[in-house]
Amino acid sequence: MLYLVPTPLGNLKDITFRAIEVLQSVDVILCEDTRTSSRLLNHYNIKKPLSPYHQHNEHKVATHLVDQMQAGKVFALITDAGTPAISDPAFFLVRECIKHDIKVECLPGATAFVPALVNSGLPTDSFVFEGFLPLKKGRQTKLKQLALEDRTIIIYESPMRLVKSLEEFAVYFGSERQCCVTRELTKLFEENKRGTLQDVAAHFKAKTVKGEIVIVIAGKG
Repeated sequence: MLYLVPTPLGNLKDITFRAIEVLQSVDVILCEDTRTSSRLLNHYNIKKPLSPYHQHNEHKVATHLVDQMQAGKVFALITDAGTPAISDPAFFLVRECIKHDIKVECLPGATAFVPALVNSGLPTDSFVFEGFLPLKKGRQTKLKQLALEDRTIIIYESPMRLVKSLEEFAVYFGSERQCCVTRELTKLFEENKRGTLQDVAAHFKAKTVKGEIVIVIAGKG
């Protein structure tokens, strides 16, 4: 069996009782970075073997993991933060498990785009989640498509590219399009900056940007 277990975005208290119980009960915990995951597991006194599972090795180790699960081992998969498979590794392993009739169960829990959307003040009844946009090939085509999107748009971005992306969005979507940039969710210096794409870009251009970032942009409608 495979459990997909969401982990806190930053505040270690943002984990469910059930997630802790599952992590304490499995045979092995798959994780992106053993050093990052060890901090969480040590905090809750969870002592289970850790095995690396990330975007660079997921195709290589999937068959071996499926064989072990078919032999009776139970695995939990966690990422550095948030829900597995949401702009993080997991999809490929889930698909392989389903293909081989191995039970997969995903626990509810932390996902960055949900609180970012809810506190943005933008419509939440209909939205499109794009994750990280292409950096080069296909980016212009994607931006032209999103410029016509009526639903609220959610995008993940790195701090190094934030200002450049906001300025790019202002060109394609219009500088007065409303947006909200959320960074450092659940952490001490959490920030939610709301306004037009032009104004928000200027705000972050005047400071050093750090942390995980979610951009929420109003739809064309």
